[in-house]
Amino acid sequence: MRILAGDIGGTNTRIALYQAVPGSPLELLLHKTYFSQSYEAIESVLELFLAQAGERQIEAACFGIAGPVIDQVCETTNLPWRVSAKEINDRFNFRQSCLINDLEANAWGIEILEEKDFVTLSPGADNAKGNRSIIAAGTGLGEAGLYWDGESYQPFPSEGGHSDFSPSTPFEFSLYQVLQDRYGHVSWEHLVSGPGLEAIYDHLRRRRNLQTPDWLIEYMEQVGKTPAISETGLESTDPLCRESLEIFTRLYAREAGNHALKIMATGGVYLGGGIAPKILPILREGIFMEAFVAKGPMRRIMEAMPVKVILNENTALFGAANYAMTI
Repeated sequence: MRILAGDIGGTNTRIALYQAVPGSPLELLLHKTYFSQSYEAIESVLELFLAQAGERQIEAACFGIAGPVIDQVCETTNLPWRVSAKEINDRFNFRQSCLINDLEANAWGIEILEEKDFVTLSPGADNAKGNRSIIAAGTGLGEAGLYWDGESYQPFPSEGGHSDFSPSTPFEFSLYQVLQDRYGHVSWEHLVSGPGLEAIYDHLRRRRNLQTPDWLIEYMEQVGKTPAISETGLESTDPLCRESLEIFTRLYAREAGNHALKIMATGGVYLGGGIAPKILPILREGIFMEAFVAKGPMRRIMEAMPVKVILNENTALFGAANYAMTI
């Protein structure tokens, strides 16, 4: 059985072809990554991939996509694409195709990861059971959950990253006002994402009336603004980058805690996406967990939740393939 899996994000689109045999691990046949902004539609990516694969007999295709999926159609949040499972099916003559939210795809992938694919920030309670939460900062902010039905975990999507951001410090209130003037509605995604880290840095710089050093400007031009801020912050070679990264980490933790509380994620909280693995040193310093558990009377519940970082960047692909085997 040939399965096509996709992870469609605002930055990258990953496509993989698997051979699936019931009762056996998925066998990877081909895996390619494409820069999403270079293509006008997912169909263009699939035409290229299938030509490289030399394969058209697809039994089932599933795509995890960064955006809300309504009636198997998604208008992507951080990408100007309209993706339709029916249009994909009609175009490529797959037996069956489906779309799921990208964080839901990550949730489907957690169960087939290995221990080496995680880093534990907090072990939580012994034999922790119950619902699970997954939150992923990258180009945007994705959130999903897995509810425990008594026998197994059942993933479900969420668009909680677009819920209202709640400032709690003078700096955050001033940044909120800047973002509100710019966007109108200010969501957690505006802060807990790559663009969010940049917004934090820019606002700190303006408030302090500081100029970005020439060497840092050059580095930003070389590797990108977000990676430059995070890497320089991790190395503490620029105080403003370090402070920006600390603020970002606390905000990430606060929203991870918010989502975990709302779905009572006593079975564990997972940090996915592209940013968390890259900032592991600061996540391990305790800044994240201090902010995560700071929920007043709920602190003991938060401390009992295991918190892990997902290292495997292909988790959503595994999950999409896993889900495809159920349709």
